[in-house]
Amino acid sequence: MNNKKSRIKNFLERNRQSNNYLLKKRAFSAGYKFIRAIMLFGLCFLILQPLVNKLAVSFMEEQDLYDSTIVTIARHFTLENYKLAAQLMNYWQAMWSTAGLALVVSILQIVSCTLVGYGFARYRFPLKNMWFAFVILIIVVPAYTIQAPLILNFSSFDILGIFTLINGKPLQLLYTPVPYVLMCLGCMGLKSGLYIYLIRQYFRGIPKELEEAAYVDGCGKLKTFLRIMVPDSKPIVTSCFLFAYVWQWTDSLYVNMFLSQDFALLPTALTGLSGKLDSYLKALAIADQATAGHKQMMIGTGILMVIAPLVVIYLVAQKGFVESLSQTGIKM
Repeated sequence: MNNKKSRIKNFLERNRQSNNYLLKKRAFSAGYKFIRAIMLFGLCFLILQPLVNKLAVSFMEEQDLYDSTIVTIARHFTLENYKLAAQLMNYWQAMWSTAGLALVVSILQIVSCTLVGYGFARYRFPLKNMWFAFVILIIVVPAYTIQAPLILNFSSFDILGIFTLINGKPLQLLYTPVPYVLMCLGCMGLKSGLYIYLIRQYFRGIPKELEEAAYVDGCGKLKTFLRIMVPDSKPIVTSCFLFAYVWQWTDSLYVNMFLSQDFALLPTALTGLSGKLDSYLKALAIADQATAGHKQMMIGTGILMVIAPLVVIYLVAQKGFVESLSQTGIKM
C-alpha cells in the first residue's frame, strides 16, 4: 500500500514538474490503446461473425431456420447437411482435383515470378521501367477486363501463323489445362503481378556483396541465383506460394474460363450446388424446389466445406507462414 502511494506521489510530482505533459502523454497512450483494441475487435467480429453464423446454421434442420427462438445453437442437431452437400458437390473428387491443380499452378507461378522478380531487382535492360510499369498494370487492372481477349486468344491460338501453316487451322486450347500452364509461365496467372513486385522488393534488400563474393569464388550467374539467392529468398517465396495456393483454391474466374465441366473442381461444384439441390429434391418428390432458406443453408455449408482444407493448411503451416511474413517485412 505504501509503495502504491509512493508511486502515485512520485508520478504527481513528475507531472507537476513537466507542466502536466506526463499526464497528457499517459492519457493519450491509454486512449490510443483503447481505440486500437475496439478497432481490432470490430475487425475480427466482421470477419468471424459470418463464419460463425454459417457454421451454426450448417448443423440445423430446415425447421430450425424458421424458429424465432433459435439464434445460434441448433435445437435439432444434424450432420445431414454436410452429407448432402458432399454428395451433390462430389466433394472428395473435387477437393483432390482442386488440390492438385492449385499445387501445379502455384509452383509454376512462383518459379516464373521468382525469375522475373530477380531480373527486375538485379539487372539493367532496355525499357526496364516500362516493363515494370506493365507489372504494376497487371496488379491494378482487374482480370475481368481481359477476359474476352483471353477467350479469343486461346480459342484460336496461333504463334506467327505457325500452327495454321502446319495444321491448316489454329489450335483450340480452351477447356484444357494448357492455358493455365501458359498463363503461369508467362507471369500472367492469378495475382502474378503482386508476386513479382514482392519478390523484386525482397531481392533489392539483399546486399549485392553476396553475389559479388559468389562471383569471386567462381560461380556463374545461374549458379549464384540457385545456390545463393534462392535459398536466401525462402521467406518471400514461402509467403507468395501460400498466397498463390489459397487464391487458386478459391478461384472461379480462370476455372470457368479455361476448364470444362469435366474437371470436377470445388469452385464450379459450389456454383452448381443450388441447381443440383433443386434437382435432387424434385427427384425425391419432396418439393418442386428448395426453399430460399434451405438453399442458403446448403450454400453456406458448401462454403464451409470448401474453406475447411485451407484452415487445416494454415494451422499446419502457421508458424512458418508467420515467420515468412515477419522476415519479409524486415527485408523490405
